[in-house]
Amino acid sequence: MSRLISDSATVDARANLADSVEVGPYCVIGPHVTIGPGTRLLSNVVIRERVTLGRYNVIHPGTVIGGEPQDITYRDEETTVTIGDFNIIRECVTINRGTEKDAGNTALGSQCYLMACTHIAHDCQLGDHVIIANGSMLGGHVHVHDYASISGAVAVHHFTTIGSYSFVGGLSRVLHDVPPFTLCEGSPARPRCINIVALKRNDFPVAVISSLADAHRLLYRARVGLDHAREILRSDGKLISQVNELLSFIQYQREGRHGRARELRRAA
Repeated sequence: MSRLISDSATVDARANLADSVEVGPYCVIGPHVTIGPGTRLLSNVVIRERVTLGRYNVIHPGTVIGGEPQDITYRDEETTVTIGDFNIIRECVTINRGTEKDAGNTALGSQCYLMACTHIAHDCQLGDHVIIANGSMLGGHVHVHDYASISGAVAVHHFTTIGSYSFVGGLSRVLHDVPPFTLCEGSPARPRCINIVALKRNDFPVAVISSLADAHRLLYRARVGLDHAREILRSDGKLISQVNELLSFIQYQREGRHGRARELRRAA
């Protein structure tokens, strides 16, 4: 199947477009852009430069991918954006390139859904099956793990990590890492309970959900501390892999600065 490029679109000669790519009206594709087969740019999409898009993505109007990082230390370094397969990126999303102070690359995995006006800042690393609702903003260097969901109008502080299968409620101000398997919300956002909806939707066994709920109760309700909670869960036969993942995440988080594990290097 041949490429379908609108007469009104502008495609740089240094771009590499696979067969079956669709480039709609008034799109602009810059240099050193690679787009995989089946990807559709509907209209008025701007892919600036040094962007790699995988297969069968759908990019809606007004989106800008590969713009310069909004970082005052950036000096035209040749940094990149990498996007996987089967993503839906809705209207007016912005995804900026990385910086040399980090990995130099902003990454989005596969089968993600970014709703309208989402902002993904420089050096963010998003996994697979991530959902971000309208108007939410990720600061620089944020990591979002697989199957995490962020509701609308959420602001996420730079260097924050959002754990897998977690949910962040709408209008939240996320200053600290969000532990996996939890539902967080508020200003600042705090873990409120286990994210039971996501766990059930993804076929987690009842015993796993119960063990995670007990871990949350010990840590955030009884406040017994990590070591004591680990011993109680072990004695009850509930120190399973998912609980260990949760406890390890929280331990690493607490070793960091301001509740963000990846600022460990700045800790006093």
